[in-house]
Amino acid sequence: MGNKLRVGVVGVGYLGRIHARIYARMPEVELVGVVDTDADVAEAVATEVGCPAHTEASALLGRVDAVSIVVPTVYHLAVARPFLEAGVHMLMEKPLAPDYAEALTLVELAERSGAVFQVGHLERFNAGVMALAEQVREPRFIEVHRLGSFVERATDVDVVTDLMIHDIDIILALVKAPLRDIAATGLPVLTEHVDIANARLEFETGAVANVTASRVSNKKQRRIRVFGDHSYYGLNYIDQQIDVVRAKPNPEGGRAEIVTETLKIEPRQPLDAELAAFVQCIRTGTPPLVGGRIGLQALDVALKVKEKIASCLKP
Repeated sequence: MGNKLRVGVVGVGYLGRIHARIYARMPEVELVGVVDTDADVAEAVATEVGCPAHTEASALLGRVDAVSIVVPTVYHLAVARPFLEAGVHMLMEKPLAPDYAEALTLVELAERSGAVFQVGHLERFNAGVMALAEQVREPRFIEVHRLGSFVERATDVDVVTDLMIHDIDIILALVKAPLRDIAATGLPVLTEHVDIANARLEFETGAVANVTASRVSNKKQRRIRVFGDHSYYGLNYIDQQIDVVRAKPNPEGGRAEIVTETLKIEPRQPLDAELAAFVQCIRTGTPPLVGGRIGLQALDVALKVKEKIASCLKP
């Protein structure tokens, strides 16, 4: 590897275009090329970021040290396999695959190759979420609402693997315990997939998480509330600030005093932080914050939530 890390982006639709822009402005990265099956899209992005355009991912093989894979989930394994077999480091957008078996194949390919394999759970790089992970100890109850209006580009997946999986991943990272039970319900509203869903996750520690995700709401809300012993944390994902409520013991006895504070956190664009972390892991040889096994675990729970919903929808 030379002084600059040679990187390519495969799939430059809405999100892949942003990947390309971020890599293009990284001083330690050389953006070698972008790939899209739509030649006009590839050319437009390539012109914007100043690199070659391709319509076949194979054009990057042998010319890159790392790639971002930002193609539809159903194509992940086919597109990623040649790169992983060649030992190319990879950031793959979530979810890993349409099913567990394909996702496991991807993870095992990466493990055999020794490549850095990071799964694009963007919300983990939200500055507020990172601060929350440092603050929270032994959560007892977690409540999450991720609501938004319908976005046309998300019609090929359901709301669980599109949106709720972010919060499933965060909850698993906060609780750090095996799941005991899952209950879920949901409905299709505008697509043939489930567009609004709720899941209740119960853990062996007794912790419970209640998660709601919707892509058919008329207002945007992204908030997580975490309750622990004598404390409460409320994070607005959008402004990346945490409200903390604690019970302060009364030195004279009697009822404790409720104390509220807001933790001031320096906001940062999560995707910038995520790609910077990916490059850093490659440079230093350190494991990514969201590696393949972590992404696999989040997908496994999301698929189980989908199964529970499907059983509720059966006539």
